[in-house]
Amino acid sequence: MTIWRKQGLVFDTARQGVGGWMRHSALTPTPWPIDESTIRVYAGFRDDDGVSRIGYVDVLAKEPSIILRVSKQPVLDVGRAGCFDDNGMILGDVIDAPGGLHLFYVGFQQVARAKFLAFTGLAISSDGGEHFERVQETPILDRAPGRSTIGAVHTAMFDGMQWRLWYAVGDDWEWIGGRPFPRYHIRCVTTRDLTDIPRDDHVCLLPRDSEYRIGRPRVYQVGDRYAMLFTRGNITGEYLPGMAFSDDGRDWARRDEALGIGLSDSGWDSRTLCYPALIPRGDDVLMFYNGNDMGQDGFGVAVARQSLFGEAIHA
Repeated sequence: MTIWRKQGLVFDTARQGVGGWMRHSALTPTPWPIDESTIRVYAGFRDDDGVSRIGYVDVLAKEPSIILRVSKQPVLDVGRAGCFDDNGMILGDVIDAPGGLHLFYVGFQQVARAKFLAFTGLAISSDGGEHFERVQETPILDRAPGRSTIGAVHTAMFDGMQWRLWYAVGDDWEWIGGRPFPRYHIRCVTTRDLTDIPRDDHVCLLPRDSEYRIGRPRVYQVGDRYAMLFTRGNITGEYLPGMAFSDDGRDWARRDEALGIGLSDSGWDSRTLCYPALIPRGDDVLMFYNGNDMGQDGFGVAVARQSLFGEAIHA
């Protein structure tokens, strides 16, 4: 089991944000190395109406509690009225590939007879991640049979020839206390063309026992094997991370206890802990994650010895 040392809430959005479009929250924080000394954390920041836009926080790699820079404006704003991303967005993944820095994001849309719809868009940056332009105004991962409400990419890998994508898929709702909550699970697919993703995908992980949702898959190659971090929720209100391993990235075995991080006794991550994402740092690995209320306070960091994962982790 990995032993994590929590560093606390390192970015408090309400206190350290720029206001306006960045009033609170830092949803699905996703680290990206700017250089050896700087880590950029992309996230979805909410305004007073709860609508999230993509921005970033640059932190010092050797001491992530030191904030170097906060984006004054969104790197990607909400979509045009009526489009799939006109009511907010969260981070999926950030990948350097031919053509520029690829930002996979999950766009939200409010509709009359469902809580929301959430599907995946793609934007590309040609200036190192300061600004992103949409590839198209429609999702690259859209509705399909068995995927009527959610299609949310959270990991992308490119090997020079083809893409491998891992994502959450939703098709219905779980009613708890008279309120609807989205049901979803994790699938994967391989494609050469991000604008023509096959519908013939593969189920990776399904909820078990009292769980009704399992998502935000963050997949890492560990030597010639794969490790996945995810977030799982059950009908009693628990919302916690888990871990799974695979020889091929398709078929997975859960070992939630291997992750080794849990709730704090009090404070910002004492009720829920969710959406972990990793980045190597020398002999260590850093985990950026959200706490209570799905990241309303901001994001925190934990650190572990990278050797505990066997070999160097590559996203």
